[in-house]
Amino acid sequence: MFNSLSDRITGSLRNLRKAGRLSEKDVEAVIGDIRRALLDADVALPVVRQFTAAVREKAVGAVASQALNPAQQVVKIVNDELVEVLGGQTRELNWAAKPPTVIMLAGLQGAGKTTLAGKLGRWLRENGHRPLLVASDLQRPNAVGQLQVVGEQAGVHVFAPEPGNGVGDPVEVARSSIRYAKDNTFDVVVVDTAGRLGVDEEMMAQARDIRDAVNPDEILFVLDAMVGQDAVNTSLAFRDGVGFTGVVLSKLDGDARGGAALSVRGVTGQPVLFASTGEKLDAFERFHPDRMASRILDMGDLLTLIEQAERTWSEQQAEDLASKMVGGDFTLDDFLEQLNQLRKMGSMKKLMGMLPGMGQYRQALEDFDEREIDRQEAIVKSMTPAERADTRILNGSRRLRIANGSGTTVTEVNQLVDRFEQAKKVMTSMSRGGMPSVPGMPNMPGMGGGYTKRQNKKKRKTSGSKKGRSGNPAKRRQQELAAQREAEAKKGSAFGGPKAKPEVDMDELAKFLK
Repeated sequence: MFNSLSDRITGSLRNLRKAGRLSEKDVEAVIGDIRRALLDADVALPVVRQFTAAVREKAVGAVASQALNPAQQVVKIVNDELVEVLGGQTRELNWAAKPPTVIMLAGLQGAGKTTLAGKLGRWLRENGHRPLLVASDLQRPNAVGQLQVVGEQAGVHVFAPEPGNGVGDPVEVARSSIRYAKDNTFDVVVVDTAGRLGVDEEMMAQARDIRDAVNPDEILFVLDAMVGQDAVNTSLAFRDGVGFTGVVLSKLDGDARGGAALSVRGVTGQPVLFASTGEKLDAFERFHPDRMASRILDMGDLLTLIEQAERTWSEQQAEDLASKMVGGDFTLDDFLEQLNQLRKMGSMKKLMGMLPGMGQYRQALEDFDEREIDRQEAIVKSMTPAERADTRILNGSRRLRIANGSGTTVTEVNQLVDRFEQAKKVMTSMSRGGMPSVPGMPNMPGMGGGYTKRQNKKKRKTSGSKKGRSGNPAKRRQQELAAQREAEAKKGSAFGGPKAKPEVDMDELAKFLK
């Protein structure tokens, strides 16, 4: 979503880093670029003005102080102000002193509340809670059935005493769900309400009645991240009509310009707590303003990447993999297991996008075919256990059989095997504390590979210097014969007999050296 905004801001800051010494004019040029980028991204005008004013005040001060590296200071100022616009510090959920904790979802029609209720329920379950989803949306056709399906997929219980489709009292359903949760030891209640419009006073009144009936600890406003500038009017209408304590951004994986995410905190004063980043139930994460700012500035989001890896990989699996790398026992079966673990973490495009500096490879990421993982898996699964354990036995006929079995070509099989062998060497070297050697590059002290001084000295000794071999054929032959005589003088002939005579008359050879 933030691709366009990220490219423009990072491009402007990149130009700033190239300048050896900054002036106020340079800072103003960067601020102007950022202002235009924010406005093009549909960020609310008051938020843009507040952001640029704060950056200007601090950046001009950094330039005037003639700091050691004012360009880096300006980048840090932009990062800090982005974090502030996005909400500052990450806020935790407000938990009830005595369970159950009640969370009410509200938002526009079509914002994705029902699906988000399932995602939130799954997230709560994975974090050690026992959530209950409540079907209080009795207006939209089949809303109750949809929540039941989503709850079953998320592994979360659903309280749905009414069939919906216009039948039943949503306020009474919400009220009775609290009693049901207490009786059945559910510690979190997530109330899914009907979608409404800001101008629909009847539905807004119903939301207020549900709020008063359940007295929620959190009221989460579900905001479609693709609505752009209208997010300001929508959020203000809900803030004044119902009130909310936090925001959940849905459809953050869309191709809109991201103005809602950057505007809602500055306009309403309420923080963004969660973000929905895809259609699947696991595409749901806590919203961290500092990490989102790092993504926008192409500095990566390694903390989120590590958290996803920790949820997917167990400590024992990591230890087993490390021991195999150290021992050089990493096989294609282990490679296949890693592919499956990566799939559990999510899309490869999304994972690689969290790495620092990947903005310059965005087109390559966009062109990456996720089905390439399927093809690699098919190639490995077409091998026998012996072939996976030792790729050295893969001759031409075996590779042809594997290609036919996986529906690929021999070239693709060869490429996979070559990449695997190279990766195996790199991982083994790095796991032992070394670094892979790069031709033409000096090695770091204490690391394996590369060229050492001793190797360079040895190489210089035989490189045609005065003590080395001559480039003149006749002179080189003379040097070889002299070395041979010297060796025979030390140990005599191989059979203990007299020393061998020279094969060439030295007087005859000398005339070629004049």
